[in-house]
Amino acid sequence: MIHTLDRENFFSGRCILVNGPVIVGAGPSGLAVGAGLKQQGVPFVILERSNCIASLWQNHTYDRLKLHLPKQFCQLPYFPFPNNLPEYPTKYQFINYLESYAKHFEIKPRFNETVQSAKYDETCGLWRVKTIGSANGSTRGEVEYICRWLVVATGENAEKVVPEFEGMQEFGGQVMHACDYKTGEDYRGKRVLVIGCGNSGMEVSLDLCHHNAIPSMVVRSSVSIISPFTDLLVHVLPREILGKSTFDLAVLMMKCLPIGLVDKILLVTARLVLGNIEKYGLKRPSIGPLQLKNTEGKTPVLDIGTIQKIRSGEIKVVPGIKRFSPGRVELVNGESLEIDSVILATGYCSNVPSWLKESEFFSRNGFPKSPFPNGWKGKAGLYAVGFTRRGLSGASIDAFRVANDIGKIWKEETEHKKHSVTVACHRRCKSHC
Repeated sequence: MIHTLDRENFFSGRCILVNGPVIVGAGPSGLAVGAGLKQQGVPFVILERSNCIASLWQNHTYDRLKLHLPKQFCQLPYFPFPNNLPEYPTKYQFINYLESYAKHFEIKPRFNETVQSAKYDETCGLWRVKTIGSANGSTRGEVEYICRWLVVATGENAEKVVPEFEGMQEFGGQVMHACDYKTGEDYRGKRVLVIGCGNSGMEVSLDLCHHNAIPSMVVRSSVSIISPFTDLLVHVLPREILGKSTFDLAVLMMKCLPIGLVDKILLVTARLVLGNIEKYGLKRPSIGPLQLKNTEGKTPVLDIGTIQKIRSGEIKVVPGIKRFSPGRVELVNGESLEIDSVILATGYCSNVPSWLKESEFFSRNGFPKSPFPNGWKGKAGLYAVGFTRRGLSGASIDAFRVANDIGKIWKEETEHKKHSVTVACHRRCKSHC
């Protein structure tokens, strides 16, 4: 197979033949696959565009962030959370856990390697993964990795979604995505428009309140929006019910009750705990939260105090945006607000279509065409981890499957090679007798 490669590139070091899979992405998904392959004795290479593991967690999350689910649902394979951590670890505790995970399994990604393209070469039956390296702001040049297996672990949140609004260029105030927001400390006394009502939008609004800012939260899609960013309808559930994780309770109920009944129980309980949130402009979808998650991958908001701030008037809920003007925003209901800053809690998207030259396994939105639990394996050695829309637990399930699948093939071929070598040695010995 080596003879079918570009000999000049191969021997110049610009082409690297990988004896095992190439994993793209060193977030939790990529690390989980790496740990699984270590368990199977399979060598691998992890390519990461940033200079650290879990770059989304390390560089693009706000300071107050905690895991939304209990830690037992967020730990990666073969390595549980320490017992002394709280039920909902902070982002810093989770980052430390991931660093310990990588150290424990001796996972050493190749940092500052941005994948430009990945394409299956049918002539040699291998994947060609082209990267651009960088260091200290300068480009190191292009390298091509040649491998039999390609694991896509870039995840659901690889790129931020930045919608366009009429008049945004004339607004004049600060505009940033939630991925660049750290703390409300810099917004004390300022009027801040938070666009989006998912978990990020809710928590950023709450953090702004805690720092004496004046937040208004947009909870409806806008008539002037050029690219969609949020839904008209949102499910909000309490993070805990009587001191017990809502998610944990849902998992327990799902073991013996149909999903529709569990949804009804959750909604009745949410009404009792949070009250009627629709009177504040937070309208619920007609389909239940678990069914919506299963069919469309949309995660319900787990409230940690934002609803109370909305009830008290400290967070103002506003409808969609019509247009921006200098220092102001006009809403679809005709109201005009004077604002100082805008935070776009408008979500993230997959970046897979921008670099993976393949159309059978992945759809145009960058997710596997087959839904969970069947979206982890494609053809010709292509795999996906972290696209289940089921958080870290879903990523762990797929990572386990991918590592076992590759490991099985690896072991079978290794045994076959050992057998072939043994037979050849036996024949050579007999010929010399």
